[in-house]
Amino acid sequence: MLEVQTPHGQANVRLHPVDRPRAALVLGHGAGGGVAARDLVAATEAARSVDVSVALVEQPYRVAGRRSPAPARQLDAAWTAVVEHLLAGELRGLPLVAGGRSSGARVACRTAAATGAVAVLCLAFPLRPPRRSGAAPAQSRLPELDEVTVPMLVVQGVRDPFGMPPAAPSRTVVQVPGDHSLRADLDAVAAAVRAWLPAQAAAASER
Repeated sequence: MLEVQTPHGQANVRLHPVDRPRAALVLGHGAGGGVAARDLVAATEAARSVDVSVALVEQPYRVAGRRSPAPARQLDAAWTAVVEHLLAGELRGLPLVAGGRSSGARVACRTAAATGAVAVLCLAFPLRPPRRSGAAPAQSRLPELDEVTVPMLVVQGVRDPFGMPPAAPSRTVVQVPGDHSLRADLDAVAAAVRAWLPAQAAAASER
C-alpha cells in the first residue's frame, strides 16, 4: 500500500506492477465503493495480462472512512496529485492510461488533459442519473466524455439505468451484459479491456 498526500488528505494506492510494463493504467473507484469492486479487479487482471502495470487509487474521503464523495473539484485535485506522484516515481517513464468506474471514470475524463493521459478507460460511465417519477430529466454528463481528445474505451452494461453513452470517432463503446455494477459478465469486461489496451500502449510508444 502506497500512501500519497494530496491537497485534500491522504490517498492510498494499490500497485499491481508487471515485470516489463508497456504502459500504466491508473484507476479510480466509484462514489460509494472502493478499489475492490469486481469490475476494477477484472480490468486490473486484464491489463496485467497484456503487460500494463496498474495502480488502484483510493480517494481521501474513502481513506477517511466517509462514503459520501467529496465535491468534484476536490476529487479532481486529489486524483491529479496522486497521478503526478506516480508518474514521478513508481510509474516513471510509462505512458498513462487514466480511468475508473462510475464517478472515478468522470474524474479521469475531467482531468485527462491535466494528467497527460494518452487514453482513458471508463467502466460504467454514469451518463445521466436515473429519472425519478415526476422529476425533470437530469442533465447529461456527455460533455465530460466529449471533452476528452485522446482515445477512450467505455465499457457499459446494456441495462445500466444511467444510460448508454454514444460512440464517437475517438470513443469506443462496448456493451456487455448486466447493469451499472458490471458484475453479470466480468469475462466480457476483461475481454474488452484486454482487446483495447495494447493498441493504446503501442501508439503511445510511437509518439
